[in-house]
Amino acid sequence: MSLLERLNQDMKQAMKNKEKDKLSVIRMVKASLQNEAIKLGHELSEDEELTVLSREVKQRKDSLHEFDKAGREDLVEKIRTELQYVEEYMPKQLSEEEISNIVKETVAEVGATSKAEMGKVMAAIMPKVKGKADGSLVNKLVQQHLS
Repeated sequence: MSLLERLNQDMKQAMKNKEKDKLSVIRMVKASLQNEAIKLGHELSEDEELTVLSREVKQRKDSLHEFDKAGREDLVEKIRTELQYVEEYMPKQLSEEEISNIVKETVAEVGATSKAEMGKVMAAIMPKVKGKADGSLVNKLVQQHLS
């Protein structure tokens, strides 16, 4: 089942169950996917869908951080809920240990020995963990491994 079909099914279910928050989030995600398809001028591949979902998750995490910093608990709770709904459509996230193993393998493949080569390592790792790991965590683990 494609992501769009799953979103449509979940949207119908959210309407039946009168889950306004979930319905709102699903509509936002669908709109983002459709806008991206229009922008690119073709149906989205799974990889492109994953990119859009990752962008949605990142936006919500950034908002969560900003609202938390500003002490807006009312908005923090709303964004946390939205984030949970969006993450349901993301692939299963890798554990820190799994990411660390991928970092080690990639550093060996690339032959990196210093932090100066971090960009090369990150460029090789990110396609492998796309949508399955947070970029900031990957970045932290690469820095630890190269130092």
